[in-house]
Amino acid sequence: MKFSDIAKLRLINQQISGTKYKKPAEIVEWLVGIQAQAYSSAKWAIGSRLPGITDKDVEQSITDKKIIRTWLMRGTLHIVAAKDIRWMLSLLAPRIIAGTALRNRQLELDEATFSRSNAVITKVLEKETQLTRSEIGIALMKAGINISGQRLYHILHRTSLEQIICFGSKQGSEFTFALLDECVPQKKSFNRDEALSEITLRYFKSRGPAALQDFTAWSGLSLTDARAGLETAKHNLIMEKIAGKIYWLPEDTPAVKSKSPTAYLLAGFDEYLIAYRDRSACIDPYYGKKVVYRNGIFNPTVVIEGQVVGAWKPIVKKDKVSIQADLFTQLSKSQINSINSAAEAYAKFTGKTLL
Repeated sequence: MKFSDIAKLRLINQQISGTKYKKPAEIVEWLVGIQAQAYSSAKWAIGSRLPGITDKDVEQSITDKKIIRTWLMRGTLHIVAAKDIRWMLSLLAPRIIAGTALRNRQLELDEATFSRSNAVITKVLEKETQLTRSEIGIALMKAGINISGQRLYHILHRTSLEQIICFGSKQGSEFTFALLDECVPQKKSFNRDEALSEITLRYFKSRGPAALQDFTAWSGLSLTDARAGLETAKHNLIMEKIAGKIYWLPEDTPAVKSKSPTAYLLAGFDEYLIAYRDRSACIDPYYGKKVVYRNGIFNPTVVIEGQVVGAWKPIVKKDKVSIQADLFTQLSKSQINSINSAAEAYAKFTGKTLL
């Protein structure tokens, strides 16, 4: 296998260049999780992998609790399949919570405060079902809990990690929170070793070829845990040594497709880039600063033949949308035509007319 094959195989395994799945929950389950602090981008990350579905379809999956938004990998907001959320939180949350200890001390948030907050939030949500962040804040203040500065964010973050709440459906322009037990009832799940094996195998199947360091950076697991997970999963994977580095990928990965002008308009924070520590197989480091900013913002990207060839952004005007592209290199006419086709697909997903 050549280094240039890595990006093309990732297009295949990430379900970007084609997929057998039909529903948002299916693609989210395959990918284990989709980064989702930029909500509209996360929805397009799903839509770009499921031709023909719309933004409203993704929203409905969230309303129907087929997919759930909460803090997961690395303590960052993700969308995950409802059936996966509990075992993933059980596996990942303890390390995330431990990593917030210093910031919690700075904010004077101790275990007693978290315990009181959990009780207040649980009680008010048992009565109201779904509440916005500000409404929960009011309930906490009435109970005498200080929510100034970043304290409310960290309280909600911790309550989510403890499997008490998750994001609910939107209320106007605001997100709501709901009790996780109401959204995803408790049921038998994996033990820790089983969960570690599951997340490892599914990461490499959906994102291979990838290195152990990529998995560690994506999952937020310790290197020890990542190695243990790979040890249990590797009998279902193929190992390839490329340019002196070891990569893992699923056994049933198809052969690299012949050269194609097909363009993909991928979302900001798309898993195609954010799921790897080393992104050099997919983007020339020279152009990296145009896509990944120092503050951790990932721009939407134009991808052809597995390579990031530009950045793009939607310009929305009422019921119309246009695509503004910043291309890094000169493209052929067929490639430009393919970008236009991808722009049409994005417009249809949003329910707007392409300008």
